[in-house]
Amino acid sequence: MALQDFPAPDEGFVLTHFLVVSDQDRSREFYRSLFGGLVVCERDPVILRVANSWLILNVGGGPTDDKPEVTLVTPQDPNETSAFLNVRVADIYKAYEEWSAKGATFLTEPKDHGAEIRAYIRDPDGHLIEVGQATGVLR
Repeated sequence: MALQDFPAPDEGFVLTHFLVVSDQDRSREFYRSLFGGLVVCERDPVILRVANSWLILNVGGGPTDDKPEVTLVTPQDPNETSAFLNVRVADIYKAYEEWSAKGATFLTEPKDHGAEIRAYIRDPDGHLIEVGQATGVLR
């Protein structure tokens, strides 16, 4: 791994999304194969560069000295969420076809909402991922 492949800036900051997963190997493969993620660290935690962003995938656990009352868990109810990944694509219909062929299960076909066309998938632990294409918002 080269230093430029690791999210540790010399100045400023890098925004990285942390997901609690139940199986690091399964989740690493999902994000690597579906989105072409570059695996920077194989496990404990998994770190991937995905397009122009970073993902950290690690198992949950109980409180630590720096978060003394916080327990990390995977999504408990797939119909309730407070955050999700938002993936913007140039051609949602192409992404829908390609990612479906790779095993992604979309909740619905892409739906046109005027300013954007979007559809949703879930990762192996149930994390929601919005796949969207901006349309009217750019006009």
